[in-house]
Amino acid sequence: MNKKHLWGVAIVLLISGIVLYIDLRSTPVAQLEQATRNINVIALILVFGLMLLSYVFEASILAVLSERKNEPKRSKWSFFRIPLIQALFNAITPMSTGGQPSQLAAMVQMGIEGGRATSLLLMKFIIYQIVVFLAYVTTIVTGFHMVATKFAGLAIFIAIGFLIHVGSIIFLLAILFAYNWTKNAANWIMNLLAKFINRDRVSVWRQNTLEKIDTFYGESQKLKKEKKKLIICGILTVLQLLCFYSIPYMTLVTLNVPANWASVTQMNIMIIMFMAIIPIPGASGGAEYSFQTLFSTFISSNGRLIVGMFLWRFVTYFFGMILGIFGWIFKPKKVVSPSNN
Repeated sequence: MNKKHLWGVAIVLLISGIVLYIDLRSTPVAQLEQATRNINVIALILVFGLMLLSYVFEASILAVLSERKNEPKRSKWSFFRIPLIQALFNAITPMSTGGQPSQLAAMVQMGIEGGRATSLLLMKFIIYQIVVFLAYVTTIVTGFHMVATKFAGLAIFIAIGFLIHVGSIIFLLAILFAYNWTKNAANWIMNLLAKFINRDRVSVWRQNTLEKIDTFYGESQKLKKEKKKLIICGILTVLQLLCFYSIPYMTLVTLNVPANWASVTQMNIMIIMFMAIIPIPGASGGAEYSFQTLFSTFISSNGRLIVGMFLWRFVTYFFGMILGIFGWIFKPKKVVSPSNN
């Protein structure tokens, strides 16, 4: 971790601290005490368990994708630490831009050659984006009306987040099924940009974009040939997201707040869409605000709402950061593949 990452941690802690201070200042202590006294301990343990299971399923996806003949056996810790490190760097970099590079570094540390590690992460990314896209579409179709009728201002930002994700998946699908057309379209856009922006800069953009299109297309073709792995990893990704998306519902159960799993999960997915467009490490501030805005529908007591928001934020954000620090410190034994020698 460098100074830039430490600044990210500082910004996150500062903004989260300010939000928590404002909430605590306007909430009677008696309400907070009442909310904490009514906590369901078993449900609280399950909240943390769901987050850990989410990391386990994500680590399992990489373990399955990395399997091949003559591949040396690597420890479970070497795979488990990868999503933890990703959680750490997603949390402390704007728009979660540090997650992918940190995973790559972690895989190289465990002995997987850089090019192959990039390939595996790209395969995982393709599967994840497809599953997430289906989750987003289902949520928008079945649950967006709840937000649009009650929280019109927030609904606009959720819609923007959804459109960004739709644009991303359309681009990925275009590479998969219209490779030549996508490259021609990318060249046309770069030619257009070259009329208004420095040509040397556009040339660099063009080269990087075309290389990424080629890499993505090549990896997608490999993935289509490994249907068994594709199915297994697809199922594991669904389980990973079900665990992660269910955390707010289990948080309400922890506070003994009656709620419907489907409605709460829909709200949570829309919060995640909103957080995706906040250019601050960890979407700090916006995440807390959106949680309180949306979940006030289920929680009438302000004390319970504050405790619920803090618990949700800690489990889905700070818990991963803490585990990620340990994951970064405790490196696994490097096991080099025969092809790397």
